[in-house]
Amino acid sequence: MEVISIRVPSEIKKKMREMKHINWSELIRQYIIEIIEREESRNLARALLLNEKNVIIPDKGFNSTEEIRKWREKVRWR
Repeated sequence: MEVISIRVPSEIKKKMREMKHINWSELIRQYIIEIIEREESRNLARALLLNEKNVIIPDKGFNSTEEIRKWREKVRWR
């Protein structure tokens, strides 16, 4: 595991010392993980929205199978 350090005002540090029953390292570690997960899911949501904007809805009557077949035939017989 890596070590990081943070700065807190003296008053806060004093209050933290008074609350010895709290594992401050674990509490901060869990909060950091929570923030990272939230940001990652936010990025995923943004990516999904961007992807949805780029969806092309074909014209009525368009048949993708026929279109693929046309392209394959062009390539095959050159």
